This record gives sequence, structure tokens and C-alpha cells, in this order.
Amino acid sequence: MIFPIVAYGHPVLRKVADPIQPGMLSLDSLIADMWETLYASNGVGLAAPQVNRSIRLFMVDTMQMFESMEQGEREKYADAPGIKAVFINARIVSLSGTPWAYNEGCLSIPKIREDVLRPETVELEYQDEQWQPHRKTFSGLTARVILHEYDHIEGKLFIDHLTGLKKKLLKGKLTDITKGQVRVDYKMHFS
Repeated sequence: MIFPIVAYGHPVLRKVADPIQPGMLSLDSLIADMWETLYASNGVGLAAPQVNRSIRLFMVDTMQMFESMEQGEREKYADAPGIKAVFINARIVSLSGTPWAYNEGCLSIPKIREDVLRPETVELEYQDEQWQPHRKTFSGLTARVILHEYDHIEGKLFIDHLTGLKKKLLKGKLTDITKGQVRVDYKMHFS
């Protein structure tokens, strides 16, 4: 089932998500539906709050980013060919490396893209969809997408990383999104 993506302005996007315990919900079907939703909306990451579930779950597929790059561009990133993974109850252990800018967008904030500075590397503790614990380090584009999705489970959005002036310049577009005055080619839920 394809879920509508929750639009900017909905309170679930600003709430710190709750931890998940095994057996709390039908996780297998939720994860399958979230993958379907991610691909139907042409995203590379999706967090549960974006489908109106305030739980600490997100998924990332950076493999498709690398598949669409030219060979020369792909070689700029040490994390090629990317990953496809589910992250449950993720917790940042450490951030390292020089912050670097990349033009980010968000399915919940359509038609807006801005350069965001994020650290090169993130070390995470998390569980996968089989509840197996992991502690791994991610870098490059994969780290960036993970950090973007991690922000969602912490009630943050990529626009929170922008300067006050940039946010002011986007105010009109953000207001339009909250009012449902934006056209996209995927289902959205406006508050």
C-alpha cells in the first residue's frame, strides 16, 4: 500500500518519535508499504513520521543515487555503490569529518532544495528489520541521507539547518505547502 507523504506543517514532523519494541506493530507490512511509498515518490530515504507514524524507523536506498550517476561523478564518493537498509531505533554514536554542502530536498517539503552542511561521517547504533543490532560507520552521500532521515525521527527538518535569511526567503513557499498549494506527482497528506 502506498501511503500519502505527510506535508510540511503537520505536527507529526516536529515530534520526537517513540522507540519501537518487537511485537508492537506489524513491522514487516509497514516496512514493505514504506518501501513501496518511497519508490512511488522517487525518494532515496523515508522516515516513519513522513507516513504519519511517530516511531523511530527509517529506510535509505542510496544505491539508486549511484546507479543514476555518471562513472566520473560516482568516483567522487567513497561510499559508492551505496546501501539499501532499514534502521530501527537508531542512535548516533559519533559524527566526524569536515562538514560539506550538498543540495538536499525532502518529500515532505516538495519543490524546495537547498544546500545543507552535514558532517562527512556518522557512526550509528541501530537494529535492522530482523531486530539484529548493528554498530556501523557510514560516509559520503549515504551518511548524508541517513542524517537527513535521522533528523525526521528527532522532529527536525533539513530546513532547520539553513540560515535565518534563507528560511525567511522560503517562508512563502513553506506557507503554500502547509495550505496544500503545491503540485506533486505522489500522494500527500496536508494538515
